Order: sequence, then C-alpha cells, then structure tokens
Amino acid sequence: MSYIDGFVIAVPTANKQKFIEHAQHFDALFIELGALRVIEGWGDDVPDGKVTDFRRAVQATAEETVAFSWVEWPDKATRDGGVKKMMEDPRMDPSTPGNPPIPFDGKRMIFGGFEPVVEVKA
Repeated sequence: MSYIDGFVIAVPTANKQKFIEHAQHFDALFIELGALRVIEGWGDDVPDGKVTDFRRAVQATAEETVAFSWVEWPDKATRDGGVKKMMEDPRMDPSTPGNPPIPFDGKRMIFGGFEPVVEVKA
C-alpha cells in the first residue's frame, strides 16, 4: 500500500495565485523524486468547529484560506529517500534565484506522514 504525506496551511486569500505557482514549482519535484501524485486543495467548505477545526489548527485569520495538500508515494522507503533528496536540492530553497517565494507562513503549517490502513475504491 502507498504512503501519504499530508499538509494543512493558512494562506493569505490574496495569495491564491502565488500559492498555485509555488505548488506547481515544488510539486513537480515530488513527482521527479518518486511521488505518484500530489493534490493541492484550496479551502471551499471549511467550517468552524465547536472544539477544534482546520482554521484553528493553523491559526488562520479572516484574511486567510486553509489549504490541504497531500503527496502519495508508492511506499515509505521511496518517500524517505525522496524527502532526503528534496531537502538537499537547491530548487527547494526559496532564496535560490528563480524559485518562487513561499506565499504563506510556514511556521503555522502542520504536516505528517501516514501509513494507509483502510482503502476503499469505487
């Protein structure tokens, strides 16, 4: 079964196009390094919860939209190797000329790796 990396971030709503351009640049690297697919989701129906919710998890303000993304890898070993290579790749450094700047506050991003335990397909 595959392995999933998930990300939730607060992006200034005015930066939606910058977020898309940033994702297009960096998501291509995930694929190059072995990912099967990358999904970038822009919050459309993200309700406020009574105890917790996506917005609170990333401390989103009224001027921000929650983005939810995931990367699907064929397995954890491919993910671990791909992430290691990515961290060493100068194309990941936003200060490298030609790389897009990060259009959100990365300190408020939550992320993690997940082993699928149930999969249902149509």
